Amino acid sequence: MSEHFDPLLDLLVKNGVLDQEAVETIREEQRNAAGKTVREIVVDGGYIDEDSLLGMMAAYQGCEVVDLASMELSSDVVNAIPASIARMYNVLCVGVDDTSVTLATSNLVDPRVSDEVTFALSKEVRFVMAREKDLNDRIAQHYGDSSESVTDMLESIGAGMDADESLRGDPNDVAALDAAANSNAVVKFVNMILYQGVVDRAADIHIEPFEKDFKIRYRVDGALYEVKAPDVSMAPAIISRVKIMANLNIAERRIPQDGRIAITVAGRPVDLRVSCLPTTHGESVVMRILDQSATSLDLENVGLAEDVYEQLTIDIEKPNGIIVVTGPTGSGKTTTLYSVLRRINSIESKLLTAEEPVEYDVDGIVQVPINHEVGNTFPKVLRAFLRQDPDIMLIGEIRDLETAEVAIQAALTGHLVFSTLHTNDAAGAVMRFVDMNVAPYMVASTLEAVLGQRLLRTCCRDCKTPYEPDDETLDRINLTRDEIGGRPFYFGKGCKTCNGTGYKGRKAIFEYLRVTNPIRELINARSPTLIIREKARELGMRTMREDGVRSILDGYTTVDEVLRYT
Repeated sequence: MSEHFDPLLDLLVKNGVLDQEAVETIREEQRNAAGKTVREIVVDGGYIDEDSLLGMMAAYQGCEVVDLASMELSSDVVNAIPASIARMYNVLCVGVDDTSVTLATSNLVDPRVSDEVTFALSKEVRFVMAREKDLNDRIAQHYGDSSESVTDMLESIGAGMDADESLRGDPNDVAALDAAANSNAVVKFVNMILYQGVVDRAADIHIEPFEKDFKIRYRVDGALYEVKAPDVSMAPAIISRVKIMANLNIAERRIPQDGRIAITVAGRPVDLRVSCLPTTHGESVVMRILDQSATSLDLENVGLAEDVYEQLTIDIEKPNGIIVVTGPTGSGKTTTLYSVLRRINSIESKLLTAEEPVEYDVDGIVQVPINHEVGNTFPKVLRAFLRQDPDIMLIGEIRDLETAEVAIQAALTGHLVFSTLHTNDAAGAVMRFVDMNVAPYMVASTLEAVLGQRLLRTCCRDCKTPYEPDDETLDRINLTRDEIGGRPFYFGKGCKTCNGTGYKGRKAIFEYLRVTNPIRELINARSPTLIIREKARELGMRTMREDGVRSILDGYTTVDEVLRYT
């Protein structure tokens, strides 16, 4: 998803409502306010009132504005379109005849969405404009607004697919597979899978066929949970539908394939990165959901403790050196790094990134995707970077000696370099360079700081329950009763909001190792990770376990979560 073009902003500029300075202000506010749309910003900011905006959008699309709040709608009219279509595209049927339907929307209509809805309904589709709140209220009124109703819809569509023999064709028959993948039932089912994933703020959607079973699972807040899936015989059609949406070859099932899907879900654009992996019983598909509207790339919102935030903001202003963020896959490293880049991105500095893949599109930063198939590797791209007169460089990951050497060369020649490493803690990143056969003195002279991080699940606000910890619990996290000062600990009992898990949302914990002269001496002496960690603690570093305990005492998370990840 790109920040470079937004049709609503373009319309407002063409109608003289906004100038370029206002556009930049709105884009900046959108980046800082996760989940806030351009529409909300321009109305709330007083650039234009909603009724005038609706009139402008209606004139642009050649349609009329309706007052949904006072409109009488029969159930026959509303139910002329499936709930899955209404939810997926945030539309409501307000008129129907034998050949066409009229849908109320609150947004500019993407031609691709219009085509998809026309195909799904097999009727001509006309649109009218309505206020956003009125539309959302009426959709909730007619279809319900709980996650249970989405699950019910998935089960209902899945049951209908199971009963349709035409969808059980030979997976080796490409024509039959293509027909099944484009059937109304399969299209609706896949759309609802994507809708639920986005609404539940899932990081990934897993579609996995086995010999006698078919699983669909979502990764929410770091944990996987399963939803009811159709019969395993439906897997080829469902997987083929995903591959068609990602512009992949449905006839090729012997090698891995990667693609990308750009969709609009409930009125907001979402990117999905699709990975298909051949297995014994078919293709396993994983879709990574990149919903930039749900992520704030603002350093103040990353969750850093005040002292770490102050130290990091000093270090990222240095003219040269290497700053590394460490942690496992899915620990938020990329989000942290882009929050840093946005903080230091200015017209005076040239920023270049090399990533695999590019996860965030940001104005003012030159971003290069790594593609090993065509030989576009990290070392090759980084060498080209050095000829592009950069000031700051981001390397998606340092994973080998060649990449590390180019990064160090860049740091030594006056560039500030950011990157990631997969290590268990901040101190481990120091010796990872040495393990790659980088000379210790080179590491000591270029490495400025290492930020280690993890993402912990936070207690669900709706079922968060206080309790007094026993002595055994305090021993597990090395606390005394005097240290907790009578503060309660918390856990989630489990409720509908959190799907019975007791957790909703995630929070990062950190440890920040500044490479000062005492640390440089230990690096030059090839001291082990344990010695470097202890010296860093002597110099004031708070470990991730200690930062996790701080989150327990502040009531954000549980003892089990902290012990699980630190």
